[in-house]
Amino acid sequence: MDALKDKASKTPGSGGHRNPHSTSFAAIGAALIPTAITAAVFLLAFVSVRWRYRNIYAPRTYFRTINHKDRTPSSSHTSVSWWHDFRALDDKFVLRHSSLEAYLFLRFLRLTVLICVVGCCLTWPILFPINATGGGGATQLDRISFSNVADGRRLYAHAVVAWVFFGFIILLVTRERLFVMGLRQAYQTIPVNATRLSSRVVLYLNVPPEGLQERNLRRYFGGYAVKSWVVSNMSHLEKVVHKRDSKIDELEGLELKLLKNANRSKDDAPEDNDASSSQLPKPGGGVHRPKHRSKYLVGEEIDSISRLREDITNLVSDVDQVRQADSSAPGKRTGAIFVEFKDQVSAHQAFQQVRHPSPLTLQPKYIGIQPKEVIWQNLNLDPSLRITYSYIAIALGVATIIFWSIPVGIIGTISNINYLAHKFHFLRFINNLPAPILGLLTGLVPPLLLSSVVSYVPYLFQYVATLSGQPTSKSAVEWAQTWYFTFQVVQVFLITTFSSGAAALATKVANQPTTVPTLLAKNLPKASNFYLTYFIVQGLGTASKNILNYSDLFSFLFFYHVMNKTPRQKFNTYAQMKGISWFNVYPKFTNLAVIAIAYSCIAPLVLGFAAIGLFLFYLSYKYNLLYVIQVKTETRGESYTRSLQHLMTGVYLAELCLIGLFGIKKVAGPSTLMTVLLVVTALYHMTVNQYLSPLEKYMPVNVLSDEDEEQPLLRDDDVDTGSRANQADQLLVYRLGSGKVPAVLLDPLASLLEPRIFASQETLRPWLQDPEGESEELNSYNDEQLKNAYLLPAMTSKTPKVWLPKDRKGLSKHEVNENEKAGLPSTDEGAELGPSNEILWNHDDFTTVPIFKQAVRY
Repeated sequence: MDALKDKASKTPGSGGHRNPHSTSFAAIGAALIPTAITAAVFLLAFVSVRWRYRNIYAPRTYFRTINHKDRTPSSSHTSVSWWHDFRALDDKFVLRHSSLEAYLFLRFLRLTVLICVVGCCLTWPILFPINATGGGGATQLDRISFSNVADGRRLYAHAVVAWVFFGFIILLVTRERLFVMGLRQAYQTIPVNATRLSSRVVLYLNVPPEGLQERNLRRYFGGYAVKSWVVSNMSHLEKVVHKRDSKIDELEGLELKLLKNANRSKDDAPEDNDASSSQLPKPGGGVHRPKHRSKYLVGEEIDSISRLREDITNLVSDVDQVRQADSSAPGKRTGAIFVEFKDQVSAHQAFQQVRHPSPLTLQPKYIGIQPKEVIWQNLNLDPSLRITYSYIAIALGVATIIFWSIPVGIIGTISNINYLAHKFHFLRFINNLPAPILGLLTGLVPPLLLSSVVSYVPYLFQYVATLSGQPTSKSAVEWAQTWYFTFQVVQVFLITTFSSGAAALATKVANQPTTVPTLLAKNLPKASNFYLTYFIVQGLGTASKNILNYSDLFSFLFFYHVMNKTPRQKFNTYAQMKGISWFNVYPKFTNLAVIAIAYSCIAPLVLGFAAIGLFLFYLSYKYNLLYVIQVKTETRGESYTRSLQHLMTGVYLAELCLIGLFGIKKVAGPSTLMTVLLVVTALYHMTVNQYLSPLEKYMPVNVLSDEDEEQPLLRDDDVDTGSRANQADQLLVYRLGSGKVPAVLLDPLASLLEPRIFASQETLRPWLQDPEGESEELNSYNDEQLKNAYLLPAMTSKTPKVWLPKDRKGLSKHEVNENEKAGLPSTDEGAELGPSNEILWNHDDFTTVPIFKQAVRY
């Protein structure tokens, strides 16, 4: 193995620059100690400021934007009592009161922790002793890794452990795919979701002009189509509406300036609603009224507020004219249409049918899309243009992955800077640095740099997904998630492992595909040091940073106290809840699990660090999803299913690497076992995909239409004796294990091995039902909500109400009246100027805010 290391160190572009010496405890300690100190500081800061800034750290406990039944209980607001509430609430609270997607993300983190813990239980007792006594001469942490095994006969243990562990992962992934299928079906059938308008609406693109006409609705979309919303090409209207809203914001700023100037005196006389006009600043003059010149510095002096009122009135008139012109000019319509069907069943039937012989007509189509998820500017694209944009987006994705290897490769090189110090004379001073400093440089700095460099990539992919013509935020999330995961595996895992650049690595693989196992085998063992510290930095540092969330705190403080002036601006900043980007979080943690799986039989210690790191992330995201985050984009469980598929990448990479390592050792038996496992894995994966993919894409219609549901076979809580007897009759695990396997193990085994029953929608239905019965509530909509539901927001948005703070001298009443006379709705309720001219409003009761509107759940 030492000869192999010496040979690899001379091989350029294949990770040969890596330090040939054993993994150092100093590097681990250099990463662990400062990261642990930083995490402790973050957590102490969080505990100190949590109560003071509830809008940042606990908005789900009291914000009126959250329905009362969905708010997280808070028994006390003291600095530490929240911990009791946090521990008492399980993940199913998130499922019932936040969203399906939030629950599945927490479940995914728990799944990755389970995989790592089971891997530790399998590999550590077996492989650690075998590796430690392998006779390879390695020292420190490398002694318990694969690189210390010199006797080829010992490698049968690695092959057998790989069969057991990877087989467990494959079965677990299959079980979870079946579980999420059943959960999605149950989620769709509970009344609160089944009665949503979006559950019976289908979006069609590329509809011919005749299909857009109301009289042809049923001929084109079937007899159960009841209503349609034709999408308009109204980009010009959106610009006018945006300008109107900006002018309103500008008017509020000038009005506030007027009120503050007028109330700056020390005269605190009571408000006089009948104050004469002589006591108020006059529209054309007065020392308090904001004014500007008609022609920069030399024109006529004009009252700024009066001019803005005129401008806004003209813009409101323009908006009305454009809307009327659009309604009377159907020729401007595009080929996109939303169609409402009689019920959920008929909508899904229409979605699964092909209703036109042309391959580009009425395609693509989407179901369950909420109005807030529509990317309106992408609905009116010509099919050829949409296809062109999609390929351009793919090219941009590939280019990003390739060229990002430059900074990532540099970071990977820093982790083994000792080699560079030996190679380049001007860097030899590095070898003279104290051991703690050198450990810090090679252990902590590279993971921190890598996290920073990679953090910008997902949002670039999101932007590219929008440019690619994706019509909904859901489809954009799916595109960005796939490409960001590819980036994570290639750059954060493979390129960091090889440190040779994506282009050089791709060239090698393209020219000699059979060298992939050997390349992996040579480089993965030598990169374990980096990933041990990477999991430390991620688990302790990033998870604690997520809890403190200092970036959002500083942003709020800056904008609320410095940039925001008007009541509207302050309210919007205060009431803005943090969201979560599924295209960002899923690929990141999937890749962490892929790394852990790939190293499971090579450097099993990585599994332990990964388990701890992922568990800390689970705790941080559980807190955020319970108390902070409002889910704004739903993928109906598809992001979870996609991540389960991505987990298989770790299994394939691990199998290929072991095949390469066994080949280098020239051990025929273990090599044969791993080759057979790779073939079995691929065949099983293809077979499962063939049968499960249709059910993951489409909703079975009989599930939606079956009103006489069967009784669930397994409740989430206690199961009575009769239920267990019924299960024993139906489940093979109970029949074979009764009397032989302890009863406490039968349920977990049956749940894992027979998900066809334990993951059915009938069984999972109770998970979604609250004791209070909120899941049985029905959604209802008035005529105006139905009429405007799927129209372009610019077509239906009303002129914002001018919101002024009430002042002590009553000037706000006068300005409200003047705005009303100009046709602009105005109010001075819900906010007031304080003694120091500060804006005061009720932070706890949003219903007193005149611009607050409860969102309609479509």
